[in-house]
Amino acid sequence: MTRRRPIQGRLQRLVAPVRGLRRYFFLGLAGVILFLVGTVLSFQVFLKPFADRVAGSWNRFLSQFMPSASIEDTNHILGGLLLFLGILLAVKAWSDARERLLRNTDPTLISGAFDSYRHKQLLANGPNIVAIGGGTGLSTLLRGLKQYTRNITAVVTVTDDGGSSGRLSREMGILPPGDIRNCLVALADAERLMTDLFQHRFSAASGSLSGHSVGNLLLTGFLERAGGDFDEAIEMVGEVLSIRGRVVPSTKDRVHLKALMENGREICGETAIVDSGQRVRRVYIEPSSPTAHPEALRAIQEADVVCIGPGSVYTSIIPNLLVGGIAEALEECPAPRVYVCNVMTQVGESESFTAAEHLVAVQANVQGRVCDYVIVNTATPSAETLDRYKGSGQDIVVPDVDRLRSMGYRVITGDFMNESDYVRHDAMHVAAKIIELVRP
Repeated sequence: MTRRRPIQGRLQRLVAPVRGLRRYFFLGLAGVILFLVGTVLSFQVFLKPFADRVAGSWNRFLSQFMPSASIEDTNHILGGLLLFLGILLAVKAWSDARERLLRNTDPTLISGAFDSYRHKQLLANGPNIVAIGGGTGLSTLLRGLKQYTRNITAVVTVTDDGGSSGRLSREMGILPPGDIRNCLVALADAERLMTDLFQHRFSAASGSLSGHSVGNLLLTGFLERAGGDFDEAIEMVGEVLSIRGRVVPSTKDRVHLKALMENGREICGETAIVDSGQRVRRVYIEPSSPTAHPEALRAIQEADVVCIGPGSVYTSIIPNLLVGGIAEALEECPAPRVYVCNVMTQVGESESFTAAEHLVAVQANVQGRVCDYVIVNTATPSAETLDRYKGSGQDIVVPDVDRLRSMGYRVITGDFMNESDYVRHDAMHVAAKIIELVRP
């Protein structure tokens, strides 16, 4: 059940869409006050003598048609009427001028201004949603959630040690930026050209820039400009992309992922674990007790709903839950906690896993129960698509719903699949089901 928000929070959300106009409001108010003070100070010198001459001429004119006793009452009525008409004409003139200006610049603004404001107000008053994960799975879900609310906190894993992220992490001594970048772009309200630029990756012919993504480099640049404050760097990029929500790493400590494989071998590093070809028995974080990001813990405490996944179970989901305090915060969280199960199995992590076995893997690595609901896809891709995936060692995740229910989970089933170039979640369908859990 959704908790009632404090009145102050509701008022802040009500005015959130026009929060950026606050300084202009106060500037205009200051101008009005100065005008009134100036009017009062100059009234005796300039306005009163002029007003007396006008009033005298007007009274002499009226005295030709009515007794002097009725002139004062007539002036009160006429003065009020003229004042009202003057204000009405001024407002109409301003409205007509504004409409003409908008028509000459962008005609769609005339009819769309109110709708745009209303939409932003609805987003500002949307539920508090925490989404935990990493990789492309989390960023896909965020694209759906941002259509319902801008009160989103994406809690992102920071164990990636491959590609551009791994290189920057090793060379610059920073948290790997790749998954954080993907989530920032997913929440962006900026122009498509800007988001495409953030995702652009330099080609092999680019020398030392080869393989790097523009977004990773920009995030690293903002980090340097922020004096090493990763939170401030993320906030700067968020302003550039006009994101709906915020992105925080699960921990600000530099951590590494280790795994104990079924053959007893221990492997260090996310990339090496995935590439090993062995089944994972357990995963660990080194150092073993990283400090959870305070904003991640606060967001879970204040959440209306928490989403875990979708994403690689061992390298995107469980690493977040191993950070000290996060699993405990989830266990104490009174809001609905939802695990979004993957649609397809993954090579090097979850070959032949059913939906229930994803949860078994989580329970084997994390103390306590971290979710109540499980969203499971029950649709099936085309035979041609399945054959293509089987060639790379992947298959559809079997929706063993009865087993999940016997484990005590409430299961949400449906067609949550988007079959285009790849089989992935339909972000809008998944987000709609999550929103249903918090709507009265």
